[in-house]
Amino acid sequence: MKNIKLFCLSFIAIATFSCKNTNKGNSHDAEHKNGSEHSHDGEHTQFSIVNDSTKVSFVAYKTTGKLPVGGTFKTINITKSNSGATASAAMNGTEFSIPVSSLFTNDPTGTRDPKLLEFFFGVMKNTELISGTLKVDGTTYSLDVTLNGETSNIPLQAEFIAENKYVLTGVMNLENWDALDAVSSLNKACEALHTGADGVSKTWNEVAVKAEVLLLKK
Repeated sequence: MKNIKLFCLSFIAIATFSCKNTNKGNSHDAEHKNGSEHSHDGEHTQFSIVNDSTKVSFVAYKTTGKLPVGGTFKTINITKSNSGATASAAMNGTEFSIPVSSLFTNDPTGTRDPKLLEFFFGVMKNTELISGTLKVDGTTYSLDVTLNGETSNIPLQAEFIAENKYVLTGVMNLENWDALDAVSSLNKACEALHTGADGVSKTWNEVAVKAEVLLLKK
């Protein structure tokens, strides 16, 4: 059994990211590469998020050596979506919810996910769903995430990949969601498995999150 700490979203996933507000160059280039303002024939271009295309993954860490443990959420529900003349406008204000029960860490023993649900999410408040809102202001991306009855913001880096696809990455510091008791609970339940060569058991408070968003351009 290995440790995982959220989330999200979403969302969400990813190596460690120590993020400021944005990757301005990538976001700016992405807008121009996609013809975000207008199409060449003078007609207005419209962007929208493709339903059921968003993916959320995460990486949590254990031991003082900071060994990574990754996972995903199989279900991401887009509860509010927009369309706009730019990719940024289409993504801004997007709201989502993630059922905690859709957690998946691909553990062959089948013991990790149940322990995460019981000893991590199970000691939090209102843990049936993780919800959030994606915010885009120019080239500044961030995510408001609600977990454990608390809402806090995750600064994101945005990178344009291909075929109108964006990858958003950031770091979720769990103390911002008053979730350190949940971290301690999980570490106690997994004490032996989170002990490194130095004999110290540790579960880290930070979780790297990653979201992949696909946009439809008309």
